[in-house]
This record gives sequence, structure tokens and C-alpha cells, in this order.
Amino acid sequence: MQCLVGVLIPCFVVIQLFAILRREKEKPMNLKFVIFVLVLILIPFVAQAADDGRDTVSFAYDVDFEMYFDNREASRSHFSKSSTLFGAILTPSIGLDVRQKGGMQHRVMLGVDVMREFASGDKYKLLNDVSFWYRMKKTVKKTDITLTAGIFPRNFTEGDWPLSFFSDSLKFYDNNLEGLLVQFHRPAAYFELGCDWLGMYGDESRERFMIFASGQGRLKPFLTLGYHAYLYHFSCSRKASGVVDNILLNPYVKFDLDLVLPLEELSISLNWLQGAQNDRKFIGKYVFPAGFQIDTDIRKWGAGIRNRFFYGTDMMPYYNSIDASGSKYGNLLYMGDPFYRIHDDGSSGWGPYDRLEAYWEPKIGPYLNIRIAAVFHFHKKYSGCQQMVTLKFNLDKLLKRKSSKS
Repeated sequence: MQCLVGVLIPCFVVIQLFAILRREKEKPMNLKFVIFVLVLILIPFVAQAADDGRDTVSFAYDVDFEMYFDNREASRSHFSKSSTLFGAILTPSIGLDVRQKGGMQHRVMLGVDVMREFASGDKYKLLNDVSFWYRMKKTVKKTDITLTAGIFPRNFTEGDWPLSFFSDSLKFYDNNLEGLLVQFHRPAAYFELGCDWLGMYGDESRERFMIFASGQGRLKPFLTLGYHAYLYHFSCSRKASGVVDNILLNPYVKFDLDLVLPLEELSISLNWLQGAQNDRKFIGKYVFPAGFQIDTDIRKWGAGIRNRFFYGTDMMPYYNSIDASGSKYGNLLYMGDPFYRIHDDGSSGWGPYDRLEAYWEPKIGPYLNIRIAAVFHFHKKYSGCQQMVTLKFNLDKLLKRKSSKS
């Protein structure tokens, strides 16, 4: 136990140092890389010395890579601006893995996000963020329990979050969560609950945090029930008073029909989207945007068509609202796809939105995902399109696959 404490205390000191450096935006970035390299060199020796013969301590490492290309042609509507997003992010991390004899596993990791928007001109602005996190895993009977705390990758969440909650671009550019995540896995179900702290109270920075939850349970081989939900607290800054509460709930039932047909996937999901929002300062009462959505996904040989048809009200009623400092709420309050605003001409009421996606996603391995897609948006008329290419590589999934075979 003393050896373990001797390992964790230096790691805690290094983590605190990185937290200080992360807040000091004016400090030279080179210093962060120097510290990161020193930790990379020292941790294997510390881990080897800390093995006391009872609980095993080993060196842990991981690398994530993602490339994101999104060409948006949205001049036919006012939901989004035409632009091209093209960049890549590399996330290496190192740390310690501790395995207790009773079956509990602990992992402490330290990493950096190296991000670049291609041809952006910021040749030396590569270090986007610093991540450090602790994760505990324990199996109790048939339930696997996982607790993660710190600044950790967004892909740790396992819910297939709809675009009405989080857009594709948000998942790429804000790829870390800062807070806590608890997950429960069972043979036919999973549940997760987390907190993401998005902003601290300051002169211009708003206090913002989100509590989110998702889960699903497979009742039959072809039938799954599930939900997504979040409570988003969008509070004030010193220059802008006021608070907006943004609650969003999505219960759904999914039918998997590929069991009876020779397809990789044939699924139909019936969703209800329910919001509850209150701008306390300027409105003073809740509004309840809502609608239903039908998702259909058909795939064979990696090629597929996915259609999301939504019929409802504007899910972002305060998108163009102005706060006390004159700033628009916009995507600070709403993190989902802006096409869920339904109306781009200031009108209200129920209306349709259809998102048609043709894609190719070849099966290469659980650690590598390549997706090429053409997306078309329709409301009462054609609203725009996107051409998208994403590539994701996760070393941890490859290591897990090798260890399971050995």
C-alpha cells in the first residue's frame, strides 16, 4: 500500500501542475511538452518499482486519432452557414494501471490533445487541451461498474447520442468532458450518468454545467427500449445576468429487423423528443418544444442509407435571443444540429425536418472507423447538404482485442 501511495502522489502533483499550466494561456506551450515527455520517461520505472507482489501496477498508454472533413452547403436556408471544416486531432495518453486481487481495476492517465485545422495559418498552435483522469472498474455479479473522473474523452460515453442533442462538429471540436461519469453494464442493458462542467463564472465566462444520462435495455433480440436526457444549466457572468434552464428528453423504442433478412443492419427507431426551457430573466416561464422522430437505417456490405424524419416545433426557441450584454445565445445554449430549429423565417408552429444520409462505412476493425457520407436536409423545401469524411483510430480497442485473444 505504501508503494502505491508513493506512485499516486507524484502523479497527483504532475496532474495539478498540468491543471495550472492549462489555465495559464500566456505561458509558452513548449513547457507543457517538456513535462509530458519527462512523465512519459519516468512512469515505466515508477510502475515497475511499485509492484508489491499483491496488487499489480503496470504502465498504461493509449492513442486516439480522428480526422474530420465536413463541407457544408447551406445557402438554401438560414439554419447554418456554408463552410468547410477540415482538421485532425491526435490524443496520446500515458499513466498507470492498477489491478487488485479482488478484481477491481484502477487507471490514472495523463494526456494532451494535439489539434490542427488544416491550412488555418496557426502553424504553432497545436496543443488544444490537456486531459487527466481516473477510472475504476468493478464487476458485481453480472453488472460491470465503471467510474471515471477528471478531464476525459467524450467517446467514453456509450450512448448513441442523437444529433438533436450534440452535433457532429461539437463532438469533434469539444472532444473532452470535464467532470464525472458512472456507467453500469449488464448482459442486455447499460446505463450511464454524468456531469460535464462547461464554464466557470467570470467577467465574460458564464457558469455552465450539464447533467446527462442515457440507457437502453434489450427486451427481445429484435426489441430495445432506451432513452437520452440532459439538464443544462446556462447561468450568468459578471457582465450578463440571467439564467436559462434547458432540459431535453428522448425516449425511444428500436426494432432490429436484420435478424430475418440478409442485411448487416435494418432497424427502425421511434423517438419522442421533449424539451422544457425557461429563460428566467427575459421570459419567466417554461416553454415545451416537442416532436416525434422516425429513424431508419439500412446497410449491406458497408454501404447504407439512414433517414431521420422529425415532425415537431422549434427545438431551439431561444437560439436568436440576446442576453443582457448583447450576445446571442446561439450554440452556447444549444449544442445540437441547428436544423432542428425547423423554421428559418421567424415563423412558429409544427413543421417537418428530414435528414437523408447515404454512406459507406467498411468494416475494418473495432479500432478503426472510416465513414464517407453525403447528407441532404429538407424542411418544407430543400435546405442544404453536406459531404463528410471521418476517420477514427483507437489504440485501446486494438489492445483489448489482442488481450482477449491471448
